[in-house]
Amino acid sequence: MIEPEVLDAGLGDADDDDFDQSEEFDAQLPEHRYLDREVSWLSFNQRVLELAEDPSLPVLERANFLAIFASNLDEFFMVRVAGLKRRILTGLAVPTNVGRSPADVLADISAEAHRLQVRHADAWTKLVEPAMTDAGISVVSYDALDEGERGRLYDYFQSQVFPVLMPLAVDPAHPFPYISGLSLNLAIRIRNARTGRQEFARLKVPPMLPRFIELSRVDGVVRLLPLEDLISSHLDDLFPGMEVLDHHAFRLTRNEDVVIEEDETENLIQALEAELLRRRFGPPIRLEITDDMDELTLDLLLKELDITEQEVYRLPGPLDLRGLFDLGRINRPGLRYKPHVPTTALAFQPGDNNERADIFASIRKGDVLVHHPYESFATSVQAFLEQAAKDPHVLAIKQTLYRTSGDSPIVEALIDAAEAGKQVLALVEIKARFDEANNIVWARKLEKAGVHVVYGLVGLKTHCKLALVIREENGVLRSYSHVGTGNYNPKTSRIYEDFGLFTADDQVGRDLTRLFNELSGYAIEKKFKRLLVAPLHLRKGLLRLIERERRNALDGKPASVRIKVNSMVDEQIIDALYRASLAGVKVEVWVRGICSLKPGVPGMSENITVRSILGRYLEHSRIFAFHNDGDPVAYIGSADMMHRNLDRRVEALVRVSSAAHVKELSDLFDLAMSDGTSSWHLGPDGEWVRHNIGDDGAALIDLQDKTMANVQRRRRARAVR
Repeated sequence: MIEPEVLDAGLGDADDDDFDQSEEFDAQLPEHRYLDREVSWLSFNQRVLELAEDPSLPVLERANFLAIFASNLDEFFMVRVAGLKRRILTGLAVPTNVGRSPADVLADISAEAHRLQVRHADAWTKLVEPAMTDAGISVVSYDALDEGERGRLYDYFQSQVFPVLMPLAVDPAHPFPYISGLSLNLAIRIRNARTGRQEFARLKVPPMLPRFIELSRVDGVVRLLPLEDLISSHLDDLFPGMEVLDHHAFRLTRNEDVVIEEDETENLIQALEAELLRRRFGPPIRLEITDDMDELTLDLLLKELDITEQEVYRLPGPLDLRGLFDLGRINRPGLRYKPHVPTTALAFQPGDNNERADIFASIRKGDVLVHHPYESFATSVQAFLEQAAKDPHVLAIKQTLYRTSGDSPIVEALIDAAEAGKQVLALVEIKARFDEANNIVWARKLEKAGVHVVYGLVGLKTHCKLALVIREENGVLRSYSHVGTGNYNPKTSRIYEDFGLFTADDQVGRDLTRLFNELSGYAIEKKFKRLLVAPLHLRKGLLRLIERERRNALDGKPASVRIKVNSMVDEQIIDALYRASLAGVKVEVWVRGICSLKPGVPGMSENITVRSILGRYLEHSRIFAFHNDGDPVAYIGSADMMHRNLDRRVEALVRVSSAAHVKELSDLFDLAMSDGTSSWHLGPDGEWVRHNIGDDGAALIDLQDKTMANVQRRRRARAVR
């Protein structure tokens, strides 16, 4: 188990009780001081939807945001709604952090999810689809096609679609078929011409085929037909001799969360593989149907799927707008964001002869802070590991892998290093949600190559982003470390905003060595100098830092706390921020998704401001910055302010020691919190309001565009020097 750290980052020798919630503090804080996390998550997805509704954005990007909304909501149902239902059914219906029962929360989020799904469907049919048509990309119906187009499509149907279709009848000899989660299906009613008896059949729309069939492309004008429209127009071919009476699309969502009792199993991979198989047969939790479905068909689905009316979502077609991701193949750059080309971090720029930088020599000169995707992942993190794999002076590489891509050059670098005779340790988190199967494949591939693969600690996910390279230099072993906020995934690094710190600092190297020893063996290490490590004491370290700001404010000194996270839910952290606000500390929270904190409440949080920024990149980095009486302290790392991160995961934050790097983080925060920057503002009532137009009617600054411009300017300034 991870043991407590000794924090010597200027925190003093305060006792643990110095930041505990005393009765004095509890008396000052109202009982209902948290926003519900599930409702807050739906508010986050509404912000995604608002981007899709924004006519100022390129239309194909708006379609992509509709697909993201749909994908997000699927996961919300599969995990969060499923979890609430499981707690209710098992009797573990403890109150939520807002003091309400899970049943009440479930009713609230059901009503809000219904509203949002209808709004989502309307955004497609009334806003985005017409805008796409105006731009020369039309999604048409089969009825709108002429005879020539229908003939060509019939040939396509017969050769490419018909052979893979599998109609399943429902009758005494054929029980109601299993409906896989998230599949798009057609419910079909037919009449037997001989007997006159009505029958039911289910037809799954093949997920391996393109969702939109390209009909024509002339002078940049593209016409598309939904696959399910083509199939439903040729049902007679599937049921010869039968009369097709009616057909309707439907889609089922199942509980697909994975629960493993690790203490009761000897082989984690085998247990996980069995659980992944069980996931496919999780109970239904949502049924989406087209709004024209007849009651007879609906009653059959409700009965056979054992689902309630509350779990039914009637929507205008088409269902499953995740299919809009397919529009990414359309080559219309003018209908997308202008490209941002990542630049190589200044420290890793090629030499005078355009030779590839010596990564280790660059890091030896001083810590390097890299900001993705504005600065290249390929020429920093990837190059770091690839150079380590080839360098004959490198003796060992140790790395955590939480999520990575299917053709990851990171994994290939580790394999190359092992095959070159280096000691290589990969901690693969095979319990990373919805990436479990992929990670099992890579874990086995690494093992076959001779990499030492471990799976972390029982009962904990390893979520920290760490890489450690041990290199022999002049007879002395030297550590080169990377601590990041994002996954070692080259694909997501192009769209996820993250920070990574490279350092040759001996203390960080010792910290990582000790931490990896804990994760792979039986070491019990208590001393981490530049790291804050969960699960036992990362929260404690942050509480201590917040408490120091509170005391400074009470002493009349300037005090501030700045936190950037994906989610802000943990009650102890939130209460500490409330107490700091009451003492006069300026608290700024920059959150992408869930936020249970209520800002701007008189007598509790007047000094707290909460902002959210969404855009072309997914804001993913975590930053923790403190004024510290004029000697700023800043950390970056992998942890969100959630129970799972602080109590059930191995997380790590690293202190950023360079004054220039601390200023870079501070400048980014200044830009994000500025009233001149486009963002959403959270009010005390839990409502998020978008501020993207100034008083003069002009668009406010886009933080991500501005950040890219700032990075490019720094590069040009160096080139001039």
